[in-house]
Amino acid sequence: MKKKTKLIHGGIVGDEQTGAVSTPIYQVSTYKQNGVGNFKYEYSRTGNPTREALEALIRDLEGGYAGFAFSSGMAAISAVMTLFNSGSHIIVTDDVYGGTYRLMSKIINRSGIDVTFIDTSNPKEVTDEIQENTVAIFIETPTNPLLKITDIRSIGEIARKHSLLFIVDNTFSTPYWQNPMTLGADIVLHSATKYLGGHSDVVAGVAVVKNEKLAKEMHFIQNSVGGILGPHDSWLLMRGMKTLGLRMEQTEKTAKAIVQFLETRNDINTIYYPGLSSHRGHQTHVNQSNGFGGMISFDVGSGKRAQEVLQKTKLFTLAESLGAVESLISLPAKMTHASIPKERRKELGITDGLIRISVGIEDTEDLLVDLRDALDIE
Repeated sequence: MKKKTKLIHGGIVGDEQTGAVSTPIYQVSTYKQNGVGNFKYEYSRTGNPTREALEALIRDLEGGYAGFAFSSGMAAISAVMTLFNSGSHIIVTDDVYGGTYRLMSKIINRSGIDVTFIDTSNPKEVTDEIQENTVAIFIETPTNPLLKITDIRSIGEIARKHSLLFIVDNTFSTPYWQNPMTLGADIVLHSATKYLGGHSDVVAGVAVVKNEKLAKEMHFIQNSVGGILGPHDSWLLMRGMKTLGLRMEQTEKTAKAIVQFLETRNDINTIYYPGLSSHRGHQTHVNQSNGFGGMISFDVGSGKRAQEVLQKTKLFTLAESLGAVESLISLPAKMTHASIPKERRKELGITDGLIRISVGIEDTEDLLVDLRDALDIE
Protein backbone atom coordinates (compact mmCIF):
# COMPACT_ATOMS: atom_id res chain seq x y z
CA MET A 1 0.00 0.00 0.00
CA LYS A 2 1.48 3.36 -1.02
CA LYS A 3 1.65 6.22 1.47
CA LYS A 4 -1.26 8.34 0.22
CA THR A 5 -3.48 5.25 0.35
CA LYS A 6 -2.15 4.24 3.76
CA LEU A 7 -2.99 7.71 5.11
CA ILE A 8 -6.63 6.99 4.28
CA HIS A 9 -6.84 3.25 4.89
CA GLY A 10 -4.14 2.64 7.53
CA GLY A 11 -4.80 1.85 11.18
CA ILE A 12 -8.39 1.22 12.31
CA VAL A 13 -10.84 2.58 9.74
CA GLY A 14 -14.47 3.47 10.44
CA ASP A 15 -16.75 1.72 12.89
CA GLU A 16 -17.91 -1.88 12.40
CA GLN A 17 -21.00 -1.57 14.62
CA THR A 18 -22.53 1.38 12.75
CA GLY A 19 -20.75 1.34 9.40
CA ALA A 20 -19.49 4.90 9.98
CA VAL A 21 -16.73 5.71 7.48
CA SER A 22 -15.03 8.08 9.91
CA THR A 23 -13.86 6.68 13.25
CA PRO A 24 -16.34 8.02 15.83
CA ILE A 25 -15.31 10.29 18.67
CA TYR A 26 -15.73 8.14 21.76
CA GLN A 27 -16.11 10.97 24.23
CA VAL A 28 -16.17 8.70 27.24
CA SER A 29 -14.15 8.33 30.43
CA THR A 30 -15.16 4.86 31.62
CA TYR A 31 -16.77 1.68 30.26
CA LYS A 32 -19.29 -0.92 31.43
CA GLN A 33 -17.64 -4.22 32.38
CA ASN A 34 -19.26 -7.60 31.77
CA GLY A 35 -17.85 -8.84 35.05
CA VAL A 36 -14.83 -8.06 37.18
CA GLY A 37 -11.84 -8.04 34.82
CA ASN A 38 -14.03 -8.85 31.79
CA PHE A 39 -13.83 -5.84 29.49
CA LYS A 40 -12.34 -4.53 26.25
CA TYR A 41 -11.79 -1.00 27.55
CA GLU A 42 -11.49 -0.15 31.23
CA TYR A 43 -10.78 3.58 31.53
CA SER A 44 -9.92 6.15 28.86
CA ARG A 45 -6.54 7.04 30.31
CA THR A 46 -5.61 3.39 29.73
CA GLY A 47 -7.31 3.02 26.36
CA ASN A 48 -9.88 4.79 24.18
CA PRO A 49 -11.19 3.58 20.79
CA THR A 50 -10.61 6.92 19.04
CA ARG A 51 -7.09 7.31 20.38
CA GLU A 52 -6.44 3.65 19.60
CA ALA A 53 -7.35 4.27 15.94
CA LEU A 54 -4.92 7.18 15.78
CA GLU A 55 -2.18 5.17 17.45
CA ALA A 56 -2.68 2.34 14.96
CA LEU A 57 -2.48 4.80 12.05
CA ILE A 58 0.82 6.38 13.12
CA ARG A 59 2.16 2.88 13.83
CA ASP A 60 1.38 1.83 10.28
CA LEU A 61 2.77 5.03 8.73
CA GLU A 62 6.10 4.73 10.55
CA GLY A 63 6.32 0.95 10.20
CA GLY A 64 6.65 0.25 13.91
CA TYR A 65 5.21 -2.21 16.41
CA ALA A 66 2.96 0.20 18.35
CA GLY A 67 2.01 3.86 18.47
CA PHE A 68 1.19 6.14 21.41
CA ALA A 69 -0.61 9.50 21.42
CA PHE A 70 0.09 12.24 23.94
CA SER A 71 -1.26 15.67 24.81
CA SER A 72 1.68 17.46 23.11
CA GLY A 73 4.96 16.81 21.40
CA MET A 74 6.78 17.70 24.61
CA ALA A 75 4.59 15.25 26.54
CA ALA A 76 5.63 12.53 24.07
CA ILE A 77 9.33 13.36 24.48
CA SER A 78 8.94 13.55 28.26
CA ALA A 79 7.32 10.10 28.30
CA VAL A 80 10.21 8.65 26.32
CA MET A 81 12.71 10.25 28.69
CA THR A 82 10.90 8.48 31.54
CA LEU A 83 12.30 5.21 30.17
CA PHE A 84 15.68 6.13 31.67
CA ASN A 85 16.90 5.89 35.25
CA SER A 86 18.91 8.25 37.39
CA GLY A 87 22.59 8.11 36.50
CA SER A 88 21.92 7.61 32.79
CA HIS A 89 23.61 9.64 30.06
CA ILE A 90 21.95 10.65 26.78
CA ILE A 91 23.54 12.13 23.63
CA VAL A 92 21.32 14.74 21.95
CA THR A 93 21.55 16.71 18.71
CA ASP A 94 22.81 20.22 19.47
CA ASP A 95 20.43 22.14 17.15
CA VAL A 96 17.15 20.92 18.62
CA TYR A 97 13.85 22.67 19.15
CA GLY A 98 14.06 25.13 22.04
CA GLY A 99 11.46 23.26 24.08
CA THR A 100 13.44 20.04 23.74
CA TYR A 101 16.60 21.82 24.83
CA ARG A 102 14.76 23.27 27.84
CA LEU A 103 13.40 19.86 28.82
CA MET A 104 16.79 18.17 28.49
CA SER A 105 18.81 20.88 30.23
CA LYS A 106 16.44 22.04 32.98
CA ILE A 107 13.93 19.27 33.74
CA ILE A 108 15.22 15.73 33.23
CA ASN A 109 18.53 16.66 34.87
CA ARG A 110 16.52 16.94 38.10
CA SER A 111 16.07 13.17 37.86
CA GLY A 112 19.82 12.65 37.69
CA ILE A 113 19.96 12.13 33.93
CA ASP A 114 22.95 13.70 32.21
CA VAL A 115 22.67 15.10 28.67
CA THR A 116 25.42 16.02 26.22
CA PHE A 117 24.51 18.19 23.22
CA ILE A 118 26.69 17.53 20.18
CA ASP A 119 26.71 17.80 16.40
CA THR A 120 25.21 14.40 15.59
CA SER A 121 25.81 14.98 11.87
CA ASN A 122 29.39 13.96 12.71
CA PRO A 123 29.30 10.21 13.55
CA LYS A 124 32.82 10.32 15.02
CA GLU A 125 31.76 12.99 17.49
CA VAL A 126 28.85 10.79 18.54
CA THR A 127 31.15 7.80 19.11
CA ASP A 128 33.63 9.93 21.05
CA GLU A 129 30.91 11.09 23.46
CA ILE A 130 29.69 7.62 24.41
CA GLN A 131 30.33 6.93 28.10
CA GLU A 132 29.92 3.86 30.29
CA ASN A 133 26.52 5.14 31.44
CA THR A 134 25.27 6.27 28.00
CA VAL A 135 21.89 4.68 27.32
CA ALA A 136 20.49 6.52 24.31
CA ILE A 137 21.07 8.79 21.32
CA PHE A 138 18.36 11.35 20.52
CA ILE A 139 18.44 13.16 17.18
CA GLU A 140 16.43 15.61 15.12
CA THR A 141 16.88 15.50 11.36
CA PRO A 142 16.35 17.93 9.77
CA THR A 143 16.95 20.09 12.82
CA ASN A 144 15.09 23.14 14.01
CA PRO A 145 15.86 25.84 12.86
CA LEU A 146 19.12 25.32 10.90
CA LEU A 147 17.93 22.18 9.10
CA LYS A 148 21.11 20.24 9.84
CA ILE A 149 21.08 16.64 8.66
CA THR A 150 22.13 13.58 10.63
CA ASP A 151 22.80 10.28 8.88
CA ILE A 152 20.16 8.05 10.47
CA ARG A 153 21.72 4.81 9.23
CA SER A 154 25.17 5.69 10.58
CA ILE A 155 23.89 6.70 14.01
CA GLY A 156 21.68 3.62 14.08
CA GLU A 157 24.72 1.41 13.51
CA ILE A 158 26.58 3.18 16.31
CA ALA A 159 23.60 2.72 18.63
CA ARG A 160 23.36 -0.99 17.87
CA LYS A 161 27.10 -1.50 18.30
CA HIS A 162 26.97 0.04 21.79
CA SER A 163 23.50 -1.34 22.73
CA LEU A 164 21.97 2.13 22.95
CA LEU A 165 18.38 3.15 22.38
CA PHE A 166 18.10 5.25 19.21
CA ILE A 167 15.40 7.96 19.19
CA VAL A 168 14.55 10.16 16.19
CA ASP A 169 12.36 13.27 16.15
CA ASN A 170 10.81 13.09 12.67
CA THR A 171 8.58 16.17 12.95
CA PHE A 172 10.03 18.16 10.04
CA SER A 173 10.08 15.36 7.45
CA THR A 174 6.96 13.48 8.61
CA PRO A 175 6.39 9.80 7.78
CA TYR A 176 5.38 10.86 4.28
CA TRP A 177 8.96 11.82 3.39
CA GLN A 178 11.07 9.87 5.89
CA ASN A 179 10.76 6.67 7.94
CA PRO A 180 13.58 6.48 10.52
CA MET A 181 12.45 3.09 11.82
CA THR A 182 13.43 1.48 8.50
CA LEU A 183 16.89 3.08 8.94
CA GLY A 184 17.60 1.80 12.45
CA ALA A 185 15.57 3.92 14.88
CA ASP A 186 14.03 2.28 17.96
CA ILE A 187 11.61 5.12 18.72
CA VAL A 188 10.23 7.79 16.39
CA LEU A 189 8.67 10.97 17.76
CA HIS A 190 6.52 13.72 16.28
CA SER A 191 5.10 16.97 17.47
CA ALA A 192 1.80 16.07 15.81
CA THR A 193 0.67 19.65 16.31
CA LYS A 194 2.72 20.45 13.24
CA TYR A 195 2.49 18.66 9.87
CA LEU A 196 0.46 15.66 11.03
CA GLY A 197 -2.41 17.80 12.30
CA GLY A 198 -1.65 20.48 9.75
CA HIS A 199 -4.50 22.90 10.47
CA SER A 200 -3.43 24.87 13.58
CA ASP A 201 -6.32 23.41 15.54
CA VAL A 202 -4.85 20.66 17.71
CA VAL A 203 -1.89 20.23 20.08
CA ALA A 204 -0.62 16.65 20.16
CA GLY A 205 2.41 14.37 20.20
CA VAL A 206 2.97 10.80 19.05
CA ALA A 207 5.61 8.14 19.57
CA VAL A 208 6.15 4.90 17.66
CA VAL A 209 8.24 2.02 19.03
CA LYS A 210 9.80 -0.87 17.14
CA ASN A 211 9.15 -3.90 19.39
CA GLU A 212 6.90 -5.45 21.99
CA LYS A 213 9.23 -4.80 24.91
CA LEU A 214 9.31 -1.05 24.25
CA ALA A 215 5.56 -1.06 23.62
CA LYS A 216 4.87 -2.55 27.06
CA GLU A 217 7.18 -0.03 28.72
CA MET A 218 5.68 2.93 26.86
CA HIS A 219 2.11 1.88 27.60
CA PHE A 220 2.95 1.51 31.28
CA ILE A 221 4.42 5.04 31.27
CA GLN A 222 1.54 6.50 29.24
CA ASN A 223 -1.03 5.00 31.58
CA SER A 224 0.90 5.82 34.77
CA VAL A 225 1.81 9.42 33.95
CA GLY A 226 -1.44 10.13 32.13
CA GLY A 227 -0.37 12.67 29.51
CA ILE A 228 -2.76 11.18 26.98
CA LEU A 229 -4.43 12.77 23.96
CA GLY A 230 -8.18 13.18 24.32
CA PRO A 231 -10.66 11.55 21.91
CA HIS A 232 -11.73 14.73 20.13
CA ASP A 233 -8.14 15.81 19.53
CA SER A 234 -7.31 12.28 18.38
CA TRP A 235 -10.12 12.52 15.82
CA LEU A 236 -8.94 15.96 14.64
CA LEU A 237 -5.44 14.60 14.20
CA MET A 238 -6.61 11.64 12.14
CA ARG A 239 -8.68 13.96 9.96
CA GLY A 240 -5.67 16.18 9.37
CA MET A 241 -3.42 13.24 8.54
CA LYS A 242 -5.66 12.11 5.66
CA THR A 243 -4.37 15.02 3.55
CA LEU A 244 -0.75 14.86 4.74
CA GLY A 245 0.60 13.61 1.40
CA LEU A 246 -1.14 16.29 -0.64
CA ARG A 247 -0.04 19.01 1.77
CA MET A 248 3.58 17.87 1.91
CA GLU A 249 3.83 17.81 -1.88
CA GLN A 250 2.34 21.30 -2.27
CA THR A 251 4.47 22.85 0.48
CA GLU A 252 7.63 21.39 -1.03
CA LYS A 253 6.74 22.68 -4.49
CA THR A 254 6.33 26.20 -3.13
CA ALA A 255 9.36 25.92 -0.84
CA LYS A 256 11.59 25.14 -3.81
CA ALA A 257 10.25 28.21 -5.65
CA ILE A 258 10.90 30.41 -2.60
CA VAL A 259 14.45 29.11 -2.23
CA GLN A 260 15.11 29.85 -5.91
CA PHE A 261 13.80 33.37 -5.36
CA LEU A 262 15.96 33.90 -2.26
CA GLU A 263 19.04 32.74 -4.19
CA THR A 264 18.58 35.60 -6.66
CA ARG A 265 18.86 38.26 -3.96
CA ASN A 266 22.10 39.78 -2.76
CA ASP A 267 20.63 40.87 0.60
CA ILE A 268 20.33 37.33 2.01
CA ASN A 269 23.40 36.11 3.89
CA THR A 270 22.67 32.39 4.15
CA ILE A 271 19.85 30.07 3.10
CA TYR A 272 19.22 26.84 5.00
CA TYR A 273 17.25 24.27 2.99
CA PRO A 274 18.08 20.56 2.50
CA GLY A 275 17.03 20.76 -1.14
CA LEU A 276 19.97 23.00 -1.99
CA SER A 277 22.90 21.01 -3.37
CA SER A 278 25.14 23.37 -1.39
CA HIS A 279 23.35 22.60 1.88
CA ARG A 280 25.49 20.74 4.36
CA GLY A 281 24.10 17.23 4.51
CA HIS A 282 22.15 17.53 1.24
CA GLN A 283 23.30 14.17 -0.11
CA THR A 284 22.73 12.44 3.22
CA HIS A 285 19.17 13.74 3.24
CA VAL A 286 18.66 12.54 -0.33
CA ASN A 287 19.85 9.07 0.70
CA GLN A 288 17.38 8.74 3.59
CA SER A 289 14.36 10.84 2.60
CA ASN A 290 12.00 11.12 -0.34
CA GLY A 291 11.47 14.88 -0.06
CA PHE A 292 12.94 18.11 1.29
CA GLY A 293 9.90 19.54 3.05
CA GLY A 294 8.53 23.03 3.48
CA MET A 295 10.80 24.51 6.16
CA ILE A 296 13.27 27.25 5.15
CA SER A 297 15.54 29.41 7.29
CA PHE A 298 17.51 32.39 5.98
CA ASP A 299 19.64 35.14 7.47
CA VAL A 300 18.84 38.73 6.50
CA GLY A 301 21.86 40.22 8.28
CA SER A 302 20.52 41.74 11.49
CA GLY A 303 17.80 41.46 14.07
CA LYS A 304 16.48 44.91 13.13
CA ARG A 305 16.01 43.96 9.49
CA ALA A 306 14.52 40.62 10.41
CA GLN A 307 11.86 42.25 12.56
CA GLU A 308 11.07 44.72 9.77
CA VAL A 309 10.52 41.81 7.36
CA LEU A 310 8.28 40.02 9.85
CA GLN A 311 6.16 43.14 10.30
CA LYS A 312 5.60 43.60 6.56
CA THR A 313 4.41 40.13 5.54
CA LYS A 314 0.67 39.79 4.98
CA LEU A 315 0.24 36.15 3.99
CA PHE A 316 3.09 34.78 6.11
CA THR A 317 1.58 34.94 9.60
CA LEU A 318 3.90 35.86 12.47
CA ALA A 319 3.33 32.96 14.84
CA GLU A 320 4.90 30.11 16.76
CA SER A 321 4.57 26.56 15.40
CA LEU A 322 4.93 25.22 11.85
CA GLY A 323 3.57 22.68 9.39
CA ALA A 324 0.11 24.23 8.96
CA VAL A 325 -1.94 25.00 5.87
CA GLU A 326 -1.18 28.65 6.62
CA SER A 327 2.32 29.91 5.90
CA LEU A 328 4.01 31.00 9.12
CA ILE A 329 7.06 33.17 9.76
CA SER A 330 9.09 33.52 12.93
CA LEU A 331 12.30 34.82 14.48
CA PRO A 332 13.84 31.78 16.24
CA ALA A 333 16.20 33.81 18.45
CA LYS A 334 13.25 35.68 19.98
CA MET A 335 10.54 33.04 19.68
CA THR A 336 10.93 29.26 19.32
CA HIS A 337 14.53 29.22 20.57
CA ALA A 338 14.44 32.07 23.08
CA SER A 339 14.81 29.51 25.89
CA ILE A 340 18.31 28.69 24.61
CA PRO A 341 20.95 31.02 26.13
CA LYS A 342 22.23 33.71 23.76
CA GLU A 343 25.81 32.41 23.94
CA ARG A 344 24.59 28.93 22.99
CA ARG A 345 22.54 30.31 20.09
CA LYS A 346 25.61 32.13 18.84
CA GLU A 347 27.66 28.92 18.95
CA LEU A 348 25.00 27.10 16.94
CA GLY A 349 24.58 29.85 14.36
CA ILE A 350 21.08 30.95 15.39
CA THR A 351 21.63 34.66 14.75
CA ASP A 352 19.28 37.53 15.54
CA GLY A 353 18.83 37.97 11.79
CA LEU A 354 17.73 34.37 11.17
CA ILE A 355 14.17 34.05 9.87
CA ARG A 356 12.35 30.72 9.73
CA ILE A 357 9.38 30.17 7.46
CA SER A 358 6.95 27.28 7.33
CA VAL A 359 5.47 27.18 3.85
CA GLY A 360 1.74 26.54 3.68
CA ILE A 361 -0.53 25.51 0.82
CA GLU A 362 -1.45 28.97 -0.48
CA ASP A 363 -0.83 29.84 -4.12
CA THR A 364 2.91 29.83 -4.79
CA GLU A 365 2.92 33.13 -6.66
CA ASP A 366 1.01 34.92 -3.88
CA LEU A 367 3.58 33.80 -1.32
CA LEU A 368 6.47 34.87 -3.53
CA VAL A 369 4.98 38.33 -3.96
CA ASP A 370 4.33 38.66 -0.22
CA LEU A 371 7.90 37.71 0.65
CA ARG A 372 9.40 39.93 -2.06
CA ASP A 373 7.39 42.94 -0.83
CA ALA A 374 8.50 42.30 2.76
CA LEU A 375 12.17 42.01 1.78
CA ASP A 376 12.09 45.11 -0.42
CA ILE A 377 12.31 47.46 2.55
CA GLU A 378 13.60 50.93 1.76
